[in-house]
Amino acid sequence: MNWQQLDWAALDRLRAGFLHGVGDDGPYWHSESDLASYDLTYGERIGWKWDAVLRELASRGWRPPASARTVLDWGCGSGVAGRRVLEAFGVEDIDLLQLWDHSPLARSFAAQRAREAFPSLAVSEFADTGQPIGLLIVSHVINELSPDAVQTLLALVARADAVLWVEPGTHAVSRQLIAVREALTDAFNLIAPCPHPGMCGLLTAGNERHWCHFFAPPPAGVQNDSDWVRFGQRAGIDLRSLPYSYLVLENKRLATSAAGPTSSPLPPTGASRILGRAEHFKGFARVLSCDAPGVVEELELQKRADADLFKQLKKDANHPLYRWERADRRIVGATRV
Repeated sequence: MNWQQLDWAALDRLRAGFLHGVGDDGPYWHSESDLASYDLTYGERIGWKWDAVLRELASRGWRPPASARTVLDWGCGSGVAGRRVLEAFGVEDIDLLQLWDHSPLARSFAAQRAREAFPSLAVSEFADTGQPIGLLIVSHVINELSPDAVQTLLALVARADAVLWVEPGTHAVSRQLIAVREALTDAFNLIAPCPHPGMCGLLTAGNERHWCHFFAPPPAGVQNDSDWVRFGQRAGIDLRSLPYSYLVLENKRLATSAAGPTSSPLPPTGASRILGRAEHFKGFARVLSCDAPGVVEELELQKRADADLFKQLKKDANHPLYRWERADRRIVGATRV
């Protein structure tokens, strides 16, 4: 598949379905051409979100537990999430990639693409036998699932050693993912994005309008690429805007297993995470900060208090973790974490 072969009618239909949630209406993949066109366009944009998550995990030295020798890409679609994860972590310690989607076409397409990318890796469709799951990958599915389907997915999550879960960065989807987080904190350590293991601070009164989301940078040159520009115009999307929400989890049972956990369960002590990105105004910037005690609040930085930090928050908009120096709700300095 290349840009000249794109099935625009299929992409328009898929886009309309994704915006309204189509999971309960059955498989929406009608042909291999649907999947190939999606994989080159919308799927690649999802891949950029996964790249952002995986870069942060790498910067913190996190890898899947040694026990996670099988990878399950659940709701795989074209398989872009599974491929991105395997590219990031390598396949040397992986015995098997398993794929599940309610569409047989999707399972077949994702398996073929995975075999092309990783010829030495065993790839199969997932058949649930009730066995433990190594690394579970979930990507862009939650707004398509019924409440019963969410519970089915959470039952799989409970059996996983580790979970990588990325979703669109909308208010509604983020709030759904927060509900998942709250349901899993007793059994899982929160690797990211949370700087604390307690109740999500966005659930406190007064924070209803906020949500936990971040922005992935597109690859350099995309905005000047004629094929991507045409796609963005046709799809009605901003190529610069890639909002996402995510969770990275490790099962607490690993702490007592022979393999043991592979990483610290939380970001460095005292870290605060910027939700969304800093807003800049004349003479000051405002951030929505999620702090280690589980407090989410808006903080302001006066440009005159730290001009270098003011510029950094604008230039380095995708770096989310800082240690603030504060005077009440004003930032007077900070250290990148």
